[in-house]
Amino acid sequence: MKRGAYLACCILFPLFNFPQQNQIIINGEAQGSTYHIVYFDEHDRNFKPEIEQILKDFDLSLSTYIPNSIISRINSNQEDVIVDKYFIACFNKAKEVWKNTNGAFDPTVYPLSNAWGFGPEKKQKIEKAKIDSILQFVGFQLIKLKGNKVIKKDPRVALDFNAFAQGYSVDVVSEFLNSKGIKGFIVEIGGEVYAKGINLNGEHWKIGIEKPIDNKESENPLKAIVKLENLAVATSGNNRRYFIEDGIKYVHHIDPKSGYPTKNNLLSASLFAKECISADANATGVLVLGLEKAKVYLKKHPELQAYLIYSNEKGNYQVYETPGIKDIVSEVEE
Repeated sequence: MKRGAYLACCILFPLFNFPQQNQIIINGEAQGSTYHIVYFDEHDRNFKPEIEQILKDFDLSLSTYIPNSIISRINSNQEDVIVDKYFIACFNKAKEVWKNTNGAFDPTVYPLSNAWGFGPEKKQKIEKAKIDSILQFVGFQLIKLKGNKVIKKDPRVALDFNAFAQGYSVDVVSEFLNSKGIKGFIVEIGGEVYAKGINLNGEHWKIGIEKPIDNKESENPLKAIVKLENLAVATSGNNRRYFIEDGIKYVHHIDPKSGYPTKNNLLSASLFAKECISADANATGVLVLGLEKAKVYLKKHPELQAYLIYSNEKGNYQVYETPGIKDIVSEVEE
């Protein structure tokens, strides 16, 4: 679903000495990206077929790149579309974060994302009049969920849960592993991560957070290493999906109020939460808010912790981190 996405967080497998017995590693492709899962099971069960089916069903609900998905059918105003549990969970989380961020996070920016060339459709010629016309039907207040059906105040309203659906898919797969009695695992899908328990050596799971260097093709050097235990982390940044036109960089995070890509010195936002859907949605919201507003927002929401990378006046990396992660994040020496 996040087409062309690369890992913002990478699992650091070399940091462990895994016992060979009971270790299951599953890798694959999903949602326009990749996934990596490690878990320990005394019965040596391989859940790859079940997990891949879950991810396929997930896409059939939420992928805007699949014409007959539930969200695509809603966007095209097909009649009598019945939403499923995946769509309902995303809609409710979107409404929550939209309210909390005062509209900075808003999945109805989908028509704007398409106009700017960050969706399935071809980039349009951007003019103020066009942006102003699209803004008339952007706003989460224009759509609601009644039972298992979506009701729009304007048929042109369209949704895109891409900003946090991968985080939610991490939760869905994690719930599946929990249902199978798995006590220790790490799930990474498209760079979003949840880790439960500890590995069989009694150590925390570890992931790396990259430096936010503009790079569409490969991984970047690490900025920090994070220890995770019963915790999710999602990273949103401006260094993977962007284009440069007339010497100006345009990033894929759209400000729902202006209709234009965000412009601030916040380069990367890694959010930590008990659920990856919350971490992922709020990472996007924080990036749109910008550094100073993000600091205020995070103080109001202690259930969220954050590691923010921004640039100072000289263009050098600076970090802001909330108190709750100081013991689990360590900087990588230059």
